[in-house]
Amino acid sequence: MKLSHVRSAPTECNLPVLKGHHFTGCGRTHSGGRPGIYPRYKANGISVALAAEVCFSPFPPQIQSFSATSLAPEACFLPVKGQLRRISQLFASAILALLLLPTTHAQTTTYTPPAPDSTSTPAQTAPPAGKVIFSRSTDENGQTTTQAPQTPPPPPVKIADAPTAEDAERQAITFTDFDMDVHLRPADQHIAVRALITVRNDSTKPVAHIPLQISSTLNWERIRVNARDVTFPVAILNSDADHTGQLHEASVALAKPLAPAATIQLDVTYSGPIAPSAQRLLVIGTPDDVALHSDWDSIAPDFTGLRGFGNVVWYPVSSVPVILGDGARLFDEIGEHKLRLAGAHFRLRLTVEFAHGHTPSVALINGHLAPLSVTEPTGPDAEVTGVATADNGGETLGFDAPSLFVAIRTPRNAANTMIWVLPDDESAVPAWTDAAATVTPFLQGWLGQRPRSQLTLLDLPDPQDAPYETGSMLATAVRAASQEQLTAVLAHALTHAWMESPRAWLSEGVAHFMGTLWVEKQRGHDQALGTLEAARPALALVEPESPGQSAGQPLAEAISPVYYRTKATYVFWMLRQMSGEQTLSAALRAYDPTADKSLGYGRDTGPSSFEKLLEQAGNRRDLSWFFADWVNADKGLPELTISSVFPAPAETGNWLVTVNIANNGYASAEVPITVRSDANTVTQRVIIPARGKASPHLLILGKPIEVQVNDGTIPETQASVHITKLDQPPGTSSSQP
Repeated sequence: MKLSHVRSAPTECNLPVLKGHHFTGCGRTHSGGRPGIYPRYKANGISVALAAEVCFSPFPPQIQSFSATSLAPEACFLPVKGQLRRISQLFASAILALLLLPTTHAQTTTYTPPAPDSTSTPAQTAPPAGKVIFSRSTDENGQTTTQAPQTPPPPPVKIADAPTAEDAERQAITFTDFDMDVHLRPADQHIAVRALITVRNDSTKPVAHIPLQISSTLNWERIRVNARDVTFPVAILNSDADHTGQLHEASVALAKPLAPAATIQLDVTYSGPIAPSAQRLLVIGTPDDVALHSDWDSIAPDFTGLRGFGNVVWYPVSSVPVILGDGARLFDEIGEHKLRLAGAHFRLRLTVEFAHGHTPSVALINGHLAPLSVTEPTGPDAEVTGVATADNGGETLGFDAPSLFVAIRTPRNAANTMIWVLPDDESAVPAWTDAAATVTPFLQGWLGQRPRSQLTLLDLPDPQDAPYETGSMLATAVRAASQEQLTAVLAHALTHAWMESPRAWLSEGVAHFMGTLWVEKQRGHDQALGTLEAARPALALVEPESPGQSAGQPLAEAISPVYYRTKATYVFWMLRQMSGEQTLSAALRAYDPTADKSLGYGRDTGPSSFEKLLEQAGNRRDLSWFFADWVNADKGLPELTISSVFPAPAETGNWLVTVNIANNGYASAEVPITVRSDANTVTQRVIIPARGKASPHLLILGKPIEVQVNDGTIPETQASVHITKLDQPPGTSSSQP
């Protein structure tokens, strides 16, 4: 690969830059050769460039800036021209799909790793499990000294004129185990990590290099294989998977290529600062305040928030470099990263040094509370620090990017919720507490009396910071808002406390489904259908026109939010109509995530247990045809048309109406057919097979005046409502979005 132009971004050290990206004028050409011309920073252009998802919003436009739409881990955009600040607030992973990089010339400079510092990044000679990474003692005068084991210095880092690893190797590597010691010095915005990581070759060919990437402000210090130091070249990759817009990639050459399906363990050490950076957004002209309220990841004395791949790469990854504005590639890469991590074991031991008056009160690892053990400093001396430690004990990752939060907050209880709040936001807590109490009975009616976990609300430092959600943890500004707004947010967020699943389409799909049901409960059926329709065009845009065109994304393996949120929500609406509310509710209550985990993770998973639960909960109706077309494979969307309608008078004022319907799509669907007269309305559900036809007969009292096919609950490629007027000339019909 060759590099003609790259953008520049401030990093802690200057390394060779990835060759293969060429940026010219107002467009970009990716290393794969695909051109992309995008508007510089226009709200209406963002949704076009992304072509990924228009999120559900339970609010009218005037209050959409604070809503459940902003809870998604990936970016959510509303196609409303000129609503720049509103769009910035709809970020959950806080990434804008923006568009243009300025042109600069490539530079190759010498990388010299920082000298070892015994008080910050001590050398480590043993695996992190149960080993000392530093020691501290206090003498009788209160003087504290910190010492680290004395070991030989690591070998020097090699300088690479070009990246050694190839994209095929980056895609081949899957991480199966993280055993991490993480040491934070918030006063210096510093992190030091030593980790044992296990990777597997998931390709069909041996790999000669193991590519390992971290944020460009972090520096690789040491990598060991089989208890021996190895040398490795380091280069900069342009990738917007990190808030700096760049990654430091170490390429570990193996003595023997790693065979397919084989694993290898590496002992890695790295450190550096993580300060607020919105470089990837600033270089494309995003206003400073908008960019920094989206990319707020940093380490600081009162709040540390590290959201992981897609925001800040604070743990080792292996990914293909992607840039914002290249369609939905960044968001697909984020989803691919989460899918490949699903099933990995993750252990983290945390140590936080803090100054007097900055004692952390809460730590969350991957969205789960990790109890802190705190040793306070002995006095107000700024040079004497306290230490807080936590250990998550190990867990199996689901469809999530590992995250780490440490903060100084006060806990406040609410219904099935713990709110960790800033002093300035205490006045808003009662409104959130009332909203949680209002939503809880609704969720209990659908999902059961007791949630599987508690929702954790973490108050973000700035009211304008974009919310972030992972599992049953929501980081958001705890500020005053209307009950309509707060209940809509919590209807989604609290669902995660009930519905934990390693499968994204169940975890996220059910949460979005319950959000739309809350809209229906509060604002009516038509408004709920409107939230569905708002997302349908983006789904129709990415769905394959036919199975032969592409495999699409089966929900069981979906990596894009438009599938595991939008399409999954439609799936639950269809199941609600086909099986009935009681049956669907019974299946959701009976769902056991542990049983589903036993079936595998990610692409190794088997069919979900949910299909069998649904069949057992009701009248044992066979739904295999539905799951085959809508969940276990991606057949695209139906494409329905009303071919003709034949009304005929029958006895005692009744009419028999024959409706001929064609499905030009490759997905079968059970569709509601409605006939209306001045005095009556009759609806019948009919399965329209893929690439097939159906001719149901409906008996109605009174002369029929209108026939409707689909009510908006089945997504189609062009429209989701088809109406033929029978009191108008033959052939008069219409289709509505």
